[in-house]
Amino acid sequence: MKFATADLCDDFANEVTCLTPLFQHYGQKACFAGEIVTLKLHEDNTLVREVLGENGKGKVLVVDGGGSLRCALVGDNLAKLAIDNGWEGIVVYGCIRDSKEINTMPVGIKALNTCPVKSIKRGVGLKNETVHFAGTILKPGNYIYADSDGILMSESNLFEM
Repeated sequence: MKFATADLCDDFANEVTCLTPLFQHYGQKACFAGEIVTLKLHEDNTLVREVLGENGKGKVLVVDGGGSLRCALVGDNLAKLAIDNGWEGIVVYGCIRDSKEINTMPVGIKALNTCPVKSIKRGVGLKNETVHFAGTILKPGNYIYADSDGILMSESNLFEM
């Protein structure tokens, strides 16, 4: 799927919200879009692995890691899991690691930064909850559109309008 967020902003000005431009792009997939699946957690990526193990066709995983820069919530193994299960992309309000490897993979990931420290594994977090970061409220079932210019959120699928 190819699109430009700038064009979507022009064509759907009243339907989209632009996330504050805080995110870096990782992976070879230049743009991605899909229905939002949310996780809210803090420095524990157990649920990230669990959800990426599910069928992600047509979906984007949105991980609210509280903006923590102290550890990574996604690495190359989880990126591979996302690819294997058909996820359209991942947005992480936090860090990733293994960026060199991820940048060779056919995946699209937006994250605040990188950090080599792995997360804890306690299995604590919430799935499919409304999250708020980057000046935007993100709800499960809404839609994300991401490319090199930024990330947009819409309550409906713009490609079906």
